[in-house]
Amino acid sequence: MAFSLSDGQDDVTRFWREEKEKGAIYNVYLKKVTYHTLSDLDQSKGHLMWETQKIRVVKAGTLEKLVESLVTVKGELDSTYVNVFLATYRTFATPLQVLEILIKRYKWLEKDSTDHEERKENNENQQKTFKSVISVWMDTYPDDFRDYPDYKCLKVLEAFSHQFIPDSDLELRARHKIEKFEREAVSNSDGDIKFQFSIVDEVDSMIDSEYQKPLEFLDIPNNRLAEQLTFKDAELFKRVIPNHCLGAVWARRDRKLGKGGNIAPSVLATIDQFNRVSLRVIATILRTRELKSSLRAKILQKWIDIAQELRQQKNFSSLKAIISGLQSHSVYRLKRTWASLPKESIDLFQELADIFSNDNNQILSRELLMKEATAKFPDLDSNNKILQRRNLQKRRSWIENGIVQGTVPYLGTFLTDLTMIDTAIPDRTECGLINFEKRRKEFEVLAQIKLLQSAAQIYHFQEDKHIWAWFDSVRVFDENECHDLSCIIEPIKEGPARLKKKSASLGTRPARPEGSKLSLLSCGLDNSSVYNSSITDSPSQGVSLMSHSSSTSSLLSCDSDTTISSPFRSPDTCVVRVRFESGPESDTHVYKSIMLKNIDHTHTVIDKVLEKYSKKGPAGNYCLLQVLSDGGKEEGELLIPDKGNVFYAMNKSDGSEPVFVVRTRQDQEARTQHRKRGRRKLKNWSL
Repeated sequence: MAFSLSDGQDDVTRFWREEKEKGAIYNVYLKKVTYHTLSDLDQSKGHLMWETQKIRVVKAGTLEKLVESLVTVKGELDSTYVNVFLATYRTFATPLQVLEILIKRYKWLEKDSTDHEERKENNENQQKTFKSVISVWMDTYPDDFRDYPDYKCLKVLEAFSHQFIPDSDLELRARHKIEKFEREAVSNSDGDIKFQFSIVDEVDSMIDSEYQKPLEFLDIPNNRLAEQLTFKDAELFKRVIPNHCLGAVWARRDRKLGKGGNIAPSVLATIDQFNRVSLRVIATILRTRELKSSLRAKILQKWIDIAQELRQQKNFSSLKAIISGLQSHSVYRLKRTWASLPKESIDLFQELADIFSNDNNQILSRELLMKEATAKFPDLDSNNKILQRRNLQKRRSWIENGIVQGTVPYLGTFLTDLTMIDTAIPDRTECGLINFEKRRKEFEVLAQIKLLQSAAQIYHFQEDKHIWAWFDSVRVFDENECHDLSCIIEPIKEGPARLKKKSASLGTRPARPEGSKLSLLSCGLDNSSVYNSSITDSPSQGVSLMSHSSSTSSLLSCDSDTTISSPFRSPDTCVVRVRFESGPESDTHVYKSIMLKNIDHTHTVIDKVLEKYSKKGPAGNYCLLQVLSDGGKEEGELLIPDKGNVFYAMNKSDGSEPVFVVRTRQDQEARTQHRKRGRRKLKNWSL
């Protein structure tokens, strides 16, 4: 009797039990599938039939078992499992290891078909599916085979295909990819050649080129600058390789395996651009000491208006960067400047800042991003009547002109989620199997990134080199320079205790959201990397600038957006963010996360941090400090005693995720002396 699936009733899948076999653990689900008999389809009352299907899903396994599971026992392709595996396997295996296991399995099936004729048909189906998996792999992740200069994976695949499946196109495809990669390598090396011209040729070129007057910030139209920031952010985001965002990859945990190299350059390029924008927001507000508060307020207001343009373009990356710059301590403390802003600008700034609130693990920004990811234009709202009218007019204009906006997300949110998953969930089970459930959770985040990358393709802005020449010419400052300039503009007149009591009524300055420090991309670079290219690519003007890896511990800190709810905390453990600073020669670039237990003492935590950063040396050479904050504003650092229990010694009063710093004792002493000199300098200025 023939059957058809019932349309009136959904299939029900429920977890049944866990099954174990050698080298693997499976979650078993029972799926109830409902059918109609064809003979009953024409009758008014159909007869329903159902059956229960058993579905096994890999929970954990050895590498061999995980690779074998790419093809089912019946020779079918489980597309969901294949997608998850290919997106995340680099955290526990290399491409060559996976390819060799695939080839080994194919050869075993070939031999098994010879020995057992009754299994030949099923084995051949599995072999065909394995070839399909390799083809999908080559098409979806071609860079996995770009192991310059040997191209060992492709050569192994070419030799295997020639011997065992000469009738397939795999051999030809492997050979063509080798030739393509070799041509690209030659082309890239040629591109590195720099031709040197004589000074006469250079002067002639300058004379022939059309002179353009350097731009002034206040003269640049807000929409033009916003479009250029969106152009750059979209280009960088489209180039992000999603699997590079995995916590174990982009945070360079695999350095312990001796891989080294330039890890996740597409992610680091996005982080660098974010920081470049934040630093220029601060620099343009602070760089001219003699400006009146009203004129400085115009600069601040312009940045708020640019942020609104970015909101309208659905560029959450530079929007977050600008808000972070305006919330930095050196800008936020300028009470007279903020007091000179009109009420509409204050309300607009507050509404934009609220998008990135830390409440419920940034639920507002997450919901807004998913809601507008594929929408034609943003859904703007405001409590201010003037802003409401502007937003309504803008919406009508978009509809009338048929304008469609793309989307650029704030990548830090996804980096935070992936870093926390990597930290909170173990790579292996207690019996030593690879924890594949962890990879499924990571894949859910990677799938969101791929969806948003398709939305970023919609933009059609063109690069304006004149604006980028201005952008690159802006001289940015390190932490100490920002603080000193801010104190010159508006000197400190009250002690910390009195200032803290009055902080609730600072004129018309907007309330500062929790966790509103100048933020790097969440769990992104450590404070030193903010200055990586942002400072070195600007004219020095005779000022000694901070080096590539100099440390800036209080102003520029990793985004406090990484406040995480219950999945990463318990009464006896919690996930904390850490950074390692080894002084002027430090080469660290990222915040990392560790699991802190209630039995961990100072030397244990220092050892964990050193291991995370692949550093060697006795814990006694380093000290551990907690970065303290009050309402998102950094207030200083708490030195953890050498023999203290860190879990109970750390300050938890502000409710935000704890942040710790490990640095050498020598560097800590130098910082202490610097702060003392700074206080004496400010005292002399006030006199």
